[in-house]
Amino acid sequence: MHLTVKLYATLSRYGLGKQPRAPFEVELSEKATLQDLFNQLEIPLEEIRITFVNGVIQEAGWKLKDGDEVGMFPPIGGG
Repeated sequence: MHLTVKLYATLSRYGLGKQPRAPFEVELSEKATLQDLFNQLEIPLEEIRITFVNGVIQEAGWKLKDGDEVGMFPPIGGG
């Protein structure tokens, strides 16, 4: 299955796109979950705070479908 992935802020360093911070395509097996995507991109779980699939927040065990759009955000600090 094919997904479109967008990594935000500090997670952009894990991107596979040719342009930094640009969405990119990822291919995964048919029964893949968000955790499988994290593993393929080699993103440590503690660096991911929120993950959206098609605009809805989902947990790491969420089963992905062909054509899904995934966005990931790191923890944000501020004051």
